Amino acid sequence: MPAPAALRPLETIHHLALRCRDAEQTRWFYEDILGLKLAAALSLEKSPGTENDRPFLHLFLELGDGNYIAFFDEPGHAKPEHFELKDSFDIHIAFETDSAESMLAWKEKIAAAGDFIFGPIDHDFVQSVYFFDPNGYALEITHKTGHHDAVLIKEEHAARGQIAEWTARTRARKIELFGAAAIDARCTALRASPPATRKSRLESS
Repeated sequence: MPAPAALRPLETIHHLALRCRDAEQTRWFYEDILGLKLAAALSLEKSPGTENDRPFLHLFLELGDGNYIAFFDEPGHAKPEHFELKDSFDIHIAFETDSAESMLAWKEKIAAAGDFIFGPIDHDFVQSVYFFDPNGYALEITHKTGHHDAVLIKEEHAARGQIAEWTARTRARKIELFGAAAIDARCTALRASPPATRKSRLESS
């Protein structure tokens, strides 16, 4: 079925939104240490799209390209475990800078602020250093190497084959862990959750 004429490509990310422990602590880290611009702090009383009482502050910090990282400071439903260190395989945010020299200068500044930071790690197409924010999120500062574009062009051609090989290698284990329906590539797991359930999870997230 052809796409509607009004359907346009998704070309950028407006914002990534995460929970934070404290708005001022988060502002300090992202504005004073990492240099992002404080763009907005919206104090709201209701869960968006509902009439449910849920006071929160929605903090927006702007990157140099005009995109944002946003945070919810909402102590009414917050738990200490929300702010434990996250495995970087679960979530991490990678910021790009333009050179190895700049990356190392950022490493020095972050270390001086008291945050543990390690690297650089050479991934061939990028080099990166790694650290954590006050909310337990893993962060990365990376720069493209001279091999960046060539590596990704090569990997793009191989990507579907790599996925097929990985699927064959890991499918039995995933069926054991999650059940076959949950890993159906056509979103069987989403269809199995009633829309009302998904709506309530969005409202409470």
